[in-house]
Amino acid sequence: MAKGMRDIKREIKSKQNMKQITKAMEMVAASKLRRAQEAAVSARPYADKLKEVVASIAASSTDVKHPMLESRPIKKTGYLVITSDRGLAGGYNANILRKLTQTIAQKHSSSDEYALFVIGRKGRDYFRRRNMPMVDEVIGLSDAPVFADIKTIAAAAVSMFADGSYDELYIYYNKFVNALTQIPTETRLLPLDAISEGATVSTYEYEPSPEGVLEALLPKYAETLIYSALLDGKASEFGARMTAMGSATKNATTMINQLTLTYNRARQAAITQEITEIVAGASAQS
Repeated sequence: MAKGMRDIKREIKSKQNMKQITKAMEMVAASKLRRAQEAAVSARPYADKLKEVVASIAASSTDVKHPMLESRPIKKTGYLVITSDRGLAGGYNANILRKLTQTIAQKHSSSDEYALFVIGRKGRDYFRRRNMPMVDEVIGLSDAPVFADIKTIAAAAVSMFADGSYDELYIYYNKFVNALTQIPTETRLLPLDAISEGATVSTYEYEPSPEGVLEALLPKYAETLIYSALLDGKASEFGARMTAMGSATKNATTMINQLTLTYNRARQAAITQEITEIVAGASAQS
């Protein structure tokens, strides 16, 4: 019985240590979540204004042509997926990777029909284990990434569409709703053939020409959308981690309470047994 009590006490101590870790991680994630959410929200007005200008130019003239605005027969598809570098974030990575894997299985019969751009170590390792074709990857991003961190992969994804390496580009990321809800999201990034629908035509004068302005703005707009999705993904990551660590802390508390009850019962049984033995010994001597 004494050995059993020691084991229980050791297990209680282990769970208490784990609870301290998960509680600390929950608080850190909550702190980072606020900053990541602010960054995601602050990036949206810039993307919206850029879209407004691009849409206005595209709608102002039917003569404006650009490869990023034109649909073409789909022979090959590009996918850019945003994951995290670390785990302990609930279903954050698993949900988005499962969604993309299902899409690839449904749409493609050969690895020659698609190309992958991956942000995050978890996604990189997932596709590497399955020998799926990755064109470019970025890992080791900070908790507060800047555009320069993903400019290379974003520019590569956009330019390869423009030069015809593939015929459409999708981005997969977790859309942040709140700390409890992150939605695995698929968005067709390119071509931007529908961008001018419903756009308001503004009387801007362009220098040197509308085509020249579009030539500069369209890649920047597409790259901005990728960066905006990354910021959304970071906020989702911290929200998922905060929720997961909160659940782990609650589970640890429940297990500690159950083990403490078991320990107290075992201790009470041991004391009762000792008293019984003492009484029996005293009775035998009298």
